[in-house]
Amino acid sequence: MGQFDPANLLEGKSKNEVFKFREAELTHGRVGMLASAGFLVQEFFHPLFSGDNGPAIEQIPQLPPALWFGMTLGIGICETLRIQKGWANPYEGKDISGELLKEDYYPGDLAWDPLGLAPEDPAEYKLMQERELSHGRLAMLAAAGFLAQEAVTGATWAATDATEEGLILGGWFTLRAAELSGSI
Repeated sequence: MGQFDPANLLEGKSKNEVFKFREAELTHGRVGMLASAGFLVQEFFHPLFSGDNGPAIEQIPQLPPALWFGMTLGIGICETLRIQKGWANPYEGKDISGELLKEDYYPGDLAWDPLGLAPEDPAEYKLMQERELSHGRLAMLAAAGFLAQEAVTGATWAATDATEEGLILGGWFTLRAAELSGSI
């Protein structure tokens, strides 16, 4: 069937340029997975916030400055380690125009697997990487959807979901709950 590239973004690109695209997509996919999980968790568990609830976009500015500093420092350390692992040093005298990734680096492979989840078989490892890429793409869309929904409605995803359930199913849930409790 061939490679899926309907916009011909990869046409005429070198292997290294394709790897740069893959590195960017994996990095943003991992951030998207964390963001999507964060949206789901913060709805009911928010030890960093006042507990006033509301959309995440309104809760983020409520974070204390020390936490902002800690998050910035942590992200900076992680990014520095990632860059040192996979990207060429421009100060080593190498002409890096267009060839920014190290030759021995595969996108997303940071050699960090503390739980030992990475399979030893290369075919299974490649399948796992493809799944991570697919999940990252879905998570980026999910995080964008959460942000858009909260920005448009001004309510959290769970509050909006409950409202839509009432519109679609009417009082069916309320009636069924009352029946089960024996109050009808």
